[in-house]
Amino acid sequence: MVWTSCKKESRNATLDRAVVAGGPSGAAGTCGDSTISGVITSHIALKSCKVYKLDGLVYVANNAVMTIEPGTVIKGIKGVPGGPFDPGTPGGGLIITRGARLLAQGTAADPIIFTSGDMVPKSGDWAGVAIIGRAPTNHLSAVSLPGIGGVPMADISYGGPSNNVPNDSSGILRFVRIEYAGYELSPDNSLSGLTLAGVGNGTTLDFIEVYKSRTDGFGISGGTFNASHLLAIDPQDDMFDISDGYTGTITYTLGIADLSRADRSQSNGFECDNNANGYAAAPNTHPVINYATIVGLPTAAAASITNGMPSGTGKYGRAAHMRRNAEFSVSNSIFLGFNYGVSLDYQRPTSGDNTKTKYDNGVSTLTNNYVHAYIYPYLTELNFTSFVPFTPLGTTNKSYVNADPNLNVKLGAPFATTRVIRNYIPSALSPTRSVGAFPTGNTTWADNWTIL
Repeated sequence: MVWTSCKKESRNATLDRAVVAGGPSGAAGTCGDSTISGVITSHIALKSCKVYKLDGLVYVANNAVMTIEPGTVIKGIKGVPGGPFDPGTPGGGLIITRGARLLAQGTAADPIIFTSGDMVPKSGDWAGVAIIGRAPTNHLSAVSLPGIGGVPMADISYGGPSNNVPNDSSGILRFVRIEYAGYELSPDNSLSGLTLAGVGNGTTLDFIEVYKSRTDGFGISGGTFNASHLLAIDPQDDMFDISDGYTGTITYTLGIADLSRADRSQSNGFECDNNANGYAAAPNTHPVINYATIVGLPTAAAASITNGMPSGTGKYGRAAHMRRNAEFSVSNSIFLGFNYGVSLDYQRPTSGDNTKTKYDNGVSTLTNNYVHAYIYPYLTELNFTSFVPFTPLGTTNKSYVNADPNLNVKLGAPFATTRVIRNYIPSALSPTRSVGAFPTGNTTWADNWTIL
């Protein structure tokens, strides 16, 4: 590990984007800066009074524990694009390897903030945060974490038969904000804002926001962890990308689409795969999603663009894209503002059970959801072709097709120019007051520590 320190210049302090009240050791920057690089192999504590800079990918390995005080600010140094013979560098990033732990316990008053180290921050400036655990995935053998590039400085493998510890613990993340991550090494090769690979249910993940990631907000590859109080705000790609045998529960989530850009692969709310080819590998991807609010676009025209930036070919997809043999249980949730709401895609596998047949057979469930779409609220598709609407089983799911996506759902003001949390709380006359990310009795959990 390389660790250097320098006195913080006073002019930088006024430009910090982090708004924190302080922390146990004092406010960020009051006792200088520290730069971290390389591989951490022994226990380390980060103090709130310093601003930490991640120089390249920083690995926590050898069963080491990184403890971060409430109110601490960690900045990823901006990535450098590669050339014909140079893979480039993904810039600053933090990778917790198998057996190591991250204890990042912020508070609503003093969240822990991971952000860009650039003076004018932009989405994708730095790599992001990745946690690798020893819980089951459906990979037949161990695989390496994607989005790293070059030769990793530590073991970034997970999955396979030797990693089968469902209750594995990778630590605690509470009241953590991750901003401007997702540096793209090459097309479709990057970490998510928060990447969770084989993370076990002994890990605590609660009150976490990913803001303006260049790729997915949350990238989930296998694992058994449960998570709650999550926000994915303005990701370029999917808000929540789930695959490779994840079997945990996600409760109380808010996802908001970025109105100014869309990914060339289509930007979705939830995207769920069993694996890339839809094979029937066990454990089968089966997230339990409860109390989610996914907000798309304010008009059908906005939801239908095919020239979205930054690629010039970006498109918005569905509020929830269930595909490639994924199973699911989605309940008490609100989806609005996409052309297509909850889509069951049966393209892969080409024979045997698929995502749609598993829903028809009761393996997957939709219960008490309120879904708006400009075209079809509930539908089947064949990889963005052959769209056919269907009526959900039972009587608890509601569907709406309107030019005004909020006409029936009646959230506060989900498409207002100025974003505040109350915009996404159902109004007094809304039929959705008992569902979504902010049901009656649980409307204040995102106050004070988040940015929109």
